[in-house]
Amino acid sequence: MRIAGLQKLTLLDFPGKVACTLFTAGCNFRCPFCQNASLVLPECFGQPMSEEEILSFLKKRQGVLDGVAITGGEPMLHADLSELLRKIRALGFLVKLDTNGSFPDRLVAVLEEGLVDYVAMDVKNAPDRYAETVGLTAMDLTAIDRSRSLLMEGKVDYEFRTTVVKGLHTQESLLEAARWIEGAKAWYLQQYRSSGEILNDFGLDAFDEQEMRAFAEAAAPYVPTQVRGI
Repeated sequence: MRIAGLQKLTLLDFPGKVACTLFTAGCNFRCPFCQNASLVLPECFGQPMSEEEILSFLKKRQGVLDGVAITGGEPMLHADLSELLRKIRALGFLVKLDTNGSFPDRLVAVLEEGLVDYVAMDVKNAPDRYAETVGLTAMDLTAIDRSRSLLMEGKVDYEFRTTVVKGLHTQESLLEAARWIEGAKAWYLQQYRSSGEILNDFGLDAFDEQEMRAFAEAAAPYVPTQVRGI
């Protein structure tokens, strides 16, 4: 698999844990608001880090770090992700996985093998606005819905999260998304911010704090909802 980068310490990416973050390259979506264009576009990929380099780092952090957060790009795009997770597990680390939910069979496999402790799945928007939000002309949501249902069975600790973007989201679309995940454990609404490495931010903007909190309050009857990134 292609490991594009390593953040050696994070107190934010793995809830309640001291962790590092591994970034994988490649994604099957083209969300215009993506903060990591260099991880999504093949023409922007840099020199990958070797697995040996990653494992050497982790061996030195045993007893210091609690876990490893795997993000991207889309980590589950890589068929050999499980092999790396096994090696991380063997070193005694907890694992958090970020995913867009489009590879439910691979998600089932890592969960059944006990390779992941926490999953953060993106819920991009209401179903009828999904394709637009992920930068596609059309899409079948069957895979996304399978992953949603799998996590809601509660076999692993999880959260759903949505980056809220003016130009793509409305209160109506967020309420439709809330109804889609009704009964879920937790939903985080993340405020859009331009990192300077946005895939295509033409016409996109952020909602202010008051608007974000109003969205969370409106969604609360369906799913426990919090605002993140304010």
